[in-house]
Amino acid sequence: MEQKPDVLLVEDDPAMRTMLVRGLPGLAIREASSVAEALAAIDPLPDVVLTDVNLGAGGSGIALAQTLKQEVPALPVLVMTAFGDLSLAVEALRAGAWDFLTKPVDLDLLESALRRAAETHALRREVRALRRAARITQPFVEILGESPPMRRLFSMLERVAAVSSSVLVQGESGTGKELVARALHARSPRADKPFVALNCAAVPESLLESELFGHVRGAFTDAHADRVGLVVQANGGTLFLDEIGDMPAAIQAKLLRVLQERTVRPVGSAREVGVDVRVVAATHKDLDRLVEEGTFREDLLYRLDVFRLEVPPLRERGGDVLLLAQRYVSAFASQFGREVTGLAPEAAARLLDYPWPGNVRELRNAIERAVVLCEHDVIQVADLPAKISRARARRPATAADAPPPLLLTLEEVERRHITAVLDAVGNHRARAAEVLGIDRKTLYRKLTSYGEKA
Repeated sequence: MEQKPDVLLVEDDPAMRTMLVRGLPGLAIREASSVAEALAAIDPLPDVVLTDVNLGAGGSGIALAQTLKQEVPALPVLVMTAFGDLSLAVEALRAGAWDFLTKPVDLDLLESALRRAAETHALRREVRALRRAARITQPFVEILGESPPMRRLFSMLERVAAVSSSVLVQGESGTGKELVARALHARSPRADKPFVALNCAAVPESLLESELFGHVRGAFTDAHADRVGLVVQANGGTLFLDEIGDMPAAIQAKLLRVLQERTVRPVGSAREVGVDVRVVAATHKDLDRLVEEGTFREDLLYRLDVFRLEVPPLRERGGDVLLLAQRYVSAFASQFGREVTGLAPEAAARLLDYPWPGNVRELRNAIERAVVLCEHDVIQVADLPAKISRARARRPATAADAPPPLLLTLEEVERRHITAVLDAVGNHRARAAEVLGIDRKTLYRKLTSYGEKA
């Protein structure tokens, strides 16, 4: 039997309450006669609230809508009044009401509006539940990975994201350091403020100071107008400085002052501007060695290195290679309108065997190329770049994920590949099916044919 939507009716007129309860038998209606009674009755939470505007001595329905909007933002509140006053409608909607109705109300239309509001509330709850579940299974959706090194990184990210201390992200080129910085920002209390990124190696030294700190008109020959620097643009949010190891010494000193004093002085200005930014810096260089060589300031390193996050290279991430590859296959197949669903076992083995000097960036480019060139529903070895297709056992391999000998049957090649994928994802069947590009029923059927329990 279909469950009736749970409605909290707030009406000071007993006769009107009785009429509505009797006229809406398809709804489960709780009753309240005042704002105080309504607030006491929202536990357990109803699906929707229906309130009159004028509750007499019991208060205002608009005030109730405003209070509920603050305390339970997702709960829809419908407001009704006997006065067809547009200003009241506007006031109710501004207070957070989901809809506005005038008396006398058509009971059929009222029931339809209440059901729609209840369905909206149910969908919002479901979306929140799915998001919570996604955070549990994949804590940072921006970064895909299930290998032990990535789980350690996720654990650190969860703890560091909540604070505003500076963070130094280290890792080889192409490992996704900016994704880590964006994940930190997205999970931080600063998430609704700007995320501003600058690659220190991409801006000429003569322009870097103005780019970071801004300038006033006339500060130098081409300064025809005031310019707000990136530090000020990031105020309240996060400033991401990529390739911090390439920052010139003079700019390092000025950045250190910003971190110490929380102020910035635009080029050519005598006035300092207060700023509140979280700095996340990234580099593929060894900053400790640069300090020893005298090319990077030790005091700046101390300021940046409150927390240090190491992003592992792709060659150390095991089965994450296949998880990432499948994500890119799906993304590029959709982008280019290709019916490519996954990887052939032999192609997957090559991806696992290749050392990935260019890390995730190189994998992404390789899959993009393969999707474009692929003439089948799965990527073959021939679709991969030559240096990858020639890869042979360049990493430590287990018996399960080693490339199959040439004389094995196709069925055995497939069995070994499926076993390798299952090992890589911790025997998570749904995830394995996603990586393999097949549905779960097909995977279970194949495992049964191998004599394994599905």
